[in-house]
Amino acid sequence: MSTIDSSSSMAGQRGPTEHGVRDQIVDAAREHFSRFGYGKTTVADLAKAIGFSKAYIYKFFDSKQAIGQAICTQTLEQVFAGGTAGLVEGKSASDKLRRFFNGIVTASAELFFEDKMLYDIAAHAAEERWPSVIAYMERAEETLKAIILAGREAGEFERKTPIDETCEAILLAMQSFMNPLMLKHNLEGLPEDPAKVINLVLRSLAP
Repeated sequence: MSTIDSSSSMAGQRGPTEHGVRDQIVDAAREHFSRFGYGKTTVADLAKAIGFSKAYIYKFFDSKQAIGQAICTQTLEQVFAGGTAGLVEGKSASDKLRRFFNGIVTASAELFFEDKMLYDIAAHAAEERWPSVIAYMERAEETLKAIILAGREAGEFERKTPIDETCEAILLAMQSFMNPLMLKHNLEGLPEDPAKVINLVLRSLAP
């Protein structure tokens, strides 16, 4: 459960799957977006910064969005890893659920404060529903479902509500702190506000 669907990062890519030039383009774009912003950067700007022609870049990516998509996938991998990092140490399903969401919120907030330009790419991707964002939410739901099922098996959580409905409702409740577009309006409430939501969710799961 530690990786985002690889097909999401390949959207809009051309040429060989493994190629050093593609990685060079992504690394240069990541640095350029961090300095100048995604919206203000053009493929021509990237070509000039890297020393390639626009035509050469288009041999590997069909658009600026495709480059942003690759960066967004890397960024969301970091956020998701923050959520799953503490799962092994969780002593119960409740503890695992708390660690999972706290990890995601913490990683997202750190990204916002440490590299706002990259955070803006994630926010843009969320607004446009890029494949990387959809894959990220699907992975979050898979992880959450595994936690809920383990809790039900242990008698820790109720079993009457359909599992899909339970997971969808919990993710909706956490959207204010998982979605980059919404998180930026809720930063002042960290970490107390998400903790309150998690506590409410756990009370609703009690048998």
